[in-house]
Amino acid sequence: MSPGATDAEVVPLARPSFGPAEVQAVADALASGWVAGQGPRGAALEEAVAARLGAAHAVAVSSCTAALHLALAALGVGPGDEVVVADYTYPATGHAVLFCGATPVFADVRPDTWTVDPAAVAAAITPRTVGIIAVDAFGQCADYDELGALARRSGLFLVADAAAGIGARYRERPAGVLADVTCFSLHARKGITSGEGGLVVTDDAALAATVRSRSSFGVRPAYERERGAELEVPVFETLGWNYKLSDLQAAVALVQLGRLDELLAVRAARAERYRRGLADQTGVTAPVVGEGRDHAWQSYVVTLDPDVPRAAVARHLRRSGVQCSIGTFASHLQPVYRSPARCAVSADCFARHLAVPMHAELTEAQVDRVLEVLADAVAGARAGEAG
Repeated sequence: MSPGATDAEVVPLARPSFGPAEVQAVADALASGWVAGQGPRGAALEEAVAARLGAAHAVAVSSCTAALHLALAALGVGPGDEVVVADYTYPATGHAVLFCGATPVFADVRPDTWTVDPAAVAAAITPRTVGIIAVDAFGQCADYDELGALARRSGLFLVADAAAGIGARYRERPAGVLADVTCFSLHARKGITSGEGGLVVTDDAALAATVRSRSSFGVRPAYERERGAELEVPVFETLGWNYKLSDLQAAVALVQLGRLDELLAVRAARAERYRRGLADQTGVTAPVVGEGRDHAWQSYVVTLDPDVPRAAVARHLRRSGVQCSIGTFASHLQPVYRSPARCAVSADCFARHLAVPMHAELTEAQVDRVLEVLADAVAGARAGEAG
């Protein structure tokens, strides 16, 4: 940030959109006396999410990472198994496979949408492969028709990591009903948020029941046990985790879900303003929306030309009061995985992508300022590199 800039002048990379309804929802939850997980507001959120998406079941949990772990555990993933994972993603996706004792096998992504390339997935399948995890990159759905057909042909499950994808659509169908299981995030940067949180969505009743149980140590929720006349003493027969979403968070998420269309509309309008503004800029390319897709625009990620040093651009933006970040990670390059994979497209995206401000509180004037500063930053970075 420049020395003269104030906090009010900074354009934040992300910012949640909260109003009086969210505040009242928290107050009501506090007054109710039940703020722990798997309470009445959590149940209401699950019902509303399932209804909104046209899915049979939704389970609210503490994060999308927890959702992925629970989904894979419920699908029976374990030591000796391999799961093909989209490479260009936050490492939570691959971590969930490791949590189950299995091996993530990373597959490269498409150069246009940055979602996993079905051909790369097919090439990564071995006799040890049990499933596929697609990732909805920055809020854009993967190629679910092709991936679903591949999964069925190969006898594999298909999980959608739609952490950024709430509200996205693929060929007129909403994210949430495009795979065997879909995992959403309620993190502060997402389309709707409760600060932290996640959702598991599926049409499989048995899988949903397993996820719900194992998110609470493998036993029935305390809220349900407390309402019976008899003293119920839980018996712990199955390994579970404490992955519950608190009712305070569920109360906020429920209000946010009701505002989803409004919030998506603002993001889409800001994305269009960015697209128009970037059309005449050199050295930087706007993101592409694939055919048949409605983008949720969790993030707005631009691609810098190979001769534009990203570090210099980011430094200029930040010093000018415009927050920015990388896009996401080429997972196969992260030391934790010790992966032998070679994913050239993902590695190139990791090196050249830059996320600029995108959220439902972003104003048109702020977008214009970002575009102006970005143009100056790219020109300056090029000149510095040439010099």
